[in-house]
Formats: sequence, structure tokens, C-alpha cells
Amino acid sequence: MASQLSPTETLSLIKANLAEVLNPEIIDDVILNQKRPLKVYWGTATTGKPHAGYFCPMMKIAELLAAGCHIKILLADLHGYLDNMKSSIELIGFRAKYYERVIKASLKAVGVDISRLEFVLGSSYQLSKEYTMDRFKLEGLTRFSVAQKAGAEVVKNDDDPYLGGLVYPLMQALDEQYLDVDVQFGGLDQRKIFTFAMENLPKIGYKPRGHLMNLMVPGLGAGGKMSASEPDSKIGLLDSPEVVEKKLRKATCVPKQVEGNGVIAFVEHVIMRAIALKVDGESTLSVARKDQEPLVYDNIAKLKEDYAADILTPQLLKAALTHHLNTLLAPIRAEFAASPEWQAIEVAAYPVEKPTAKVKKVKDKGDPAKRAAAAAAAAAKKQVVAQLDGHVEGPGAHKVNMGGSSAEESLEKLKVAES
Repeated sequence: MASQLSPTETLSLIKANLAEVLNPEIIDDVILNQKRPLKVYWGTATTGKPHAGYFCPMMKIAELLAAGCHIKILLADLHGYLDNMKSSIELIGFRAKYYERVIKASLKAVGVDISRLEFVLGSSYQLSKEYTMDRFKLEGLTRFSVAQKAGAEVVKNDDDPYLGGLVYPLMQALDEQYLDVDVQFGGLDQRKIFTFAMENLPKIGYKPRGHLMNLMVPGLGAGGKMSASEPDSKIGLLDSPEVVEKKLRKATCVPKQVEGNGVIAFVEHVIMRAIALKVDGESTLSVARKDQEPLVYDNIAKLKEDYAADILTPQLLKAALTHHLNTLLAPIRAEFAASPEWQAIEVAAYPVEKPTAKVKKVKDKGDPAKRAAAAAAAAAKKQVVAQLDGHVEGPGAHKVNMGGSSAEESLEKLKVAES
């Protein structure tokens, strides 16, 4: 791809492959009138380990970098902590370092220049006096129902939500001001947070921003989704070629069905876009066939047409995706293998949980002293009194067993219990 784009080409690439753009006039003004790089922010809560699904936002960030934009990646450690506080703040700090490594490696794997890429840790400014006061201002004019609605698609809230989850969208709105950007980028699931920011930032004296929204792409896992709770459904960015192949074989890919097909969606929104961005390397997607010429695609429309006609079968498509995805992951794996520092960060960020050893409870096999002590305790609880001859008196006397057959034995056991 050419390194120098015209203003029209720049705008076209910025707005390409998106579900929706809010306040596009802000973007147009920066490129056409102010004639400077567009400043964009994308945030990610540093929680679970990033998987292959992260390539979907990474492709758009790669396109924005190729369009000459200045990108700020917000490593939202406080956001991650507030999302029901699933992890300690210390653990999330290590994960922020892991995320930075993964994101840089992923973008370099696509072949884009990352010199205009900047990482900002949320806690580096979100704990300041000024930010806190602005957060109080937003909290003062935001109703509970509005905050809950704004974060409904992003923050997992139940019938009795945590207050931190409600503050989440307010902080995301303020981040636009404190990161000093023109535009925020995110998924279509964040639309309510974006509109909240547009409506409420001006109320506390700040200008509204533009918003770029990615399509929601079906996952690669079995059943069309990737789940952190199901390791086999999630393709890790550091998975070996063999593991990637095994997991893709299990991916749902209904023959002749294009809509909702996660494998086709990944090819369209990751592989084809990665191919388009690379200056050198493969310029088309090639699908090998046994004893036949390969199927070659330079656009997704033809690929979908062949898939619907069963010319391109699920088995052929999965094999092609396996090849291209492993090609994309290879430099990430290599960088991780060559970096002891990154490996140490992974261990600290995602420690392996050791299974808790079960302690076998030792049963009382009939120690007379223990039985006597238990009987005395039971007697006291039932308000009964042991007499000198070994029998008991009181309201619950008929329920107490002293554990012996004679008065001498009973008295002896009581003496042992008392000592």
C-alpha cells in the first residue's frame, strides 16, 4: 500500500470496513481543513488473555495507522478492575504489560508502521484530582438508569449491579477528553457509551468527539463464538500451528451458509484485510485443492459466491484459513519465544492456578475419652445434669447417651473430660 495517500484516500481508508460512523464531519474537518493526522483512541480492559478475535479491532487500527492517524491505545487497568473486580489491581497491572506486547506484535505482523502508536495506562491519569472532579460532575448529572443503559452491552450487570460497573461508561466518556483525541474507535456494542459521551461531555464544558464502530463479527469457536471459559473454543495468539489447526477443525462452518458463518467472517475481516495492507507477500487468498488448480480470491464477494454454490467447501476454507492464520501468528510466536522478559510477564499476568489438595478428615474410631466429652457437651446443650451414679436428669435426659453401661465407667469418663 502506498505510504502517501491523498486526503480523499485517507478519509476513505479511515471510514472503510465499519458498521457506523458518528459525527463524520469532525473527521472530515481534521483531514480536509486542519490538514493534520487524526488522533484516535481505542481502549481495552486488561483482563483475560487476548485471543485471535483481537485481530478484528487490530485490523482497523492497522488501517488507521496506514492512513496516517496517531493512535492512542488505552490500557484500561482501572476499567478492568471495576468490571465486577474479577482480578486484583496488581494482577491487572501485569496484564497491561502483556497486552502492550501482544498488540505491538500483532500490528507488526500485519506489516504496518507502529511509530505513531502510543500506549497510555488508565491509572496514570484517572486517579488525578482533575479527572476525579470531572467524574463527580458526570455522576452528579447522570441518573442510575441512564448509566446502566449506557454500559448494558459492555459491562455485565445483574439485577443488583456494582457501582463500579455503572461508573465504567462515565469514565470511558471522560477518557476522550483526557487523552486529547478527535475520535474514539470501538465495537458496535459500545454505541450507547459513545452516544452518552456525545450528549454529556458538552454539559461539563468539553467538546463532543467522532466515533468509529466496528462490525460485531461471529467468533471462530464451536457454535460460532470464542469463550474464555472453554479453552478449545478460543484460538490463542501464541497457540502452536498444530493447536490452531485442531481448533479450526472444530469450528462451526455450515456448508453453503454464508450469513453468521464465523470462518467466512474471519477471512473477510482479518485475512483479506491483512493481505490488502501488506506491501510485500501474498496479494491474494489461495485455497489449495487436491489434484485441481487452487481457488484464488482477491475479493470477498467472489469467495462468498463460491461458498454458497459449494464450490468452496468448509474443509477447503478451513484449511486455507489455517494456513493464512498461522502465517499471521508466526512472527508473534517468534517474538515471544525470543523474549525472556515477555515470557516472565506472561507468568506474572496469568499464573497457573494450582489445584487445592483435599485434606482427608480423620474419623473418630471410638476413643472413650472423646465420646465422654461429646456426651458431656450434648448433655449441657440439652440442659441435663449427670448424677453420681451415672444417670442423667433434666428435660432432655432421654436423648442423652453417656456411652457406657455402668455408673463407674460413666464417672470415669466424665473425670477425663473435665481434666
